[in-house]
Amino acid sequence: MISLQHYLILSGILFTTGILGVLLRRNALMILLSLEIMLNAVNLSFVAFSRFSGNLDGQIFVFFIMTIAAAEVAVGLAILITLFRNKKSVDTDYIKSLRW
Repeated sequence: MISLQHYLILSGILFTTGILGVLLRRNALMILLSLEIMLNAVNLSFVAFSRFSGNLDGQIFVFFIMTIAAAEVAVGLAILITLFRNKKSVDTDYIKSLRW
C-alpha cells in the first residue's frame, strides 16, 4: 500500500517543478502550464490528506480549486492569444511593453 509520505513527496516534486518553471521560463504559455502543475500538486496533497484522515473536506476543496483553475486558464489563454495576435510572440518581455 502506498503511504501518505509517497503522495506528499510526489506533490512536493510537482510543486518544485512548477516553481522552477515559473521562475526560469520566459514563455508565458509555459508559465501558465507551470502554474497549473503547482495547482495540481496542491490538489494531490489535499486528496492524500483527505484519504488518509477519512475526512472528505479536502476532496471537496479540490473541486473549488479545479473550478478556479479552469477560469484561470480561460482568462490566461485569452490574454495570450491577444498578445500573440498583437506582438507575434508570447514572451514575457513583450508583456512589459503593454503598460500604459
